[in-house]
Amino acid sequence: MINELVKKIKQLDAPIVVGLDPMLDYVPDQIKKKAFDEFGETLKGAGEAVWQYNKGIIDTTYDLIPAVKPQIAMYEQFGVEGLIAFQKTCEYAKEKGLVVIGDIKRGDIGSTSAAYAVGHAGAVQVGSKKYRGFDEDFLTVNPYLGSDGILPFIDVCKEEKKGLFILVKTSNPSSGEFQDQLVDGKPLYELVAEKVAVWGESHMGDDYSYIGAVVGATYPKIGEVLRKIMPKNYILVPGYGAQGGKAEDLKPFFNEDGLGAIINSSRGIICAYKQEQYSSFGAENYADASRQAVLDMKEDLKKAFVK
Repeated sequence: MINELVKKIKQLDAPIVVGLDPMLDYVPDQIKKKAFDEFGETLKGAGEAVWQYNKGIIDTTYDLIPAVKPQIAMYEQFGVEGLIAFQKTCEYAKEKGLVVIGDIKRGDIGSTSAAYAVGHAGAVQVGSKKYRGFDEDFLTVNPYLGSDGILPFIDVCKEEKKGLFILVKTSNPSSGEFQDQLVDGKPLYELVAEKVAVWGESHMGDDYSYIGAVVGATYPKIGEVLRKIMPKNYILVPGYGAQGGKAEDLKPFFNEDGLGAIINSSRGIICAYKQEQYSSFGAENYADASRQAVLDMKEDLKKAFVK
């Protein structure tokens, strides 16, 4: 799947992933009204509203971007109905030819880790048959329980030719409380990056590994260091736009071939219609505002000499 992701990034000249992280107050009133009229102000109504909102954004952006990244917590808050919306979103995105990065940030050990991997990237055995649960192409995972928490995911990904993005240095302000602590003179995130590079060697695509890393856009100097430690690992870069990451800060995350990183934008795209610069679209045309935001992001990255 890493080969497919790289191919799409090259074809579209867009190292962009749209984060489908819907809160109910992001959803325009006309979509909520229709869902609530049919299912009431219930969890099922909320799930339907979120699904229809996502569908509209996918329909207007799928030809511009290589991938989407649904964040599972935004769906889990609505219980089982939210997970149904998550599953529909993943399935529909794949029907439209998009690579799906399941932002699940799971981190556990042994059989629990294996069960997460099977549920999100593999197939579960039920009697004489196998079924796929959510079937994302990539997953985000938390490595801070050590290899016991990562290797079961890698095993499933090898079987399925799927991949991981492993948290290395996250964009949140307090990440340094643990990730920046020195171990034998090195910050912990560098040690994790070294381990990601080793894990990546065990599951290689043509030019890049199926095993990537998550490094926040708000730390460009750290990104430059980590890029050198992980030359063959794709870097998923959150934090652009709403979290303060700027296009001019992103170049260090890329290799000299112009590849090696994919930049995430969530609220900046899915909530574009609420921003002043896109207010002329209105809530009725929220998806068209999202399309324009993708086009603008693409141009913004080009200005920063990111290809």
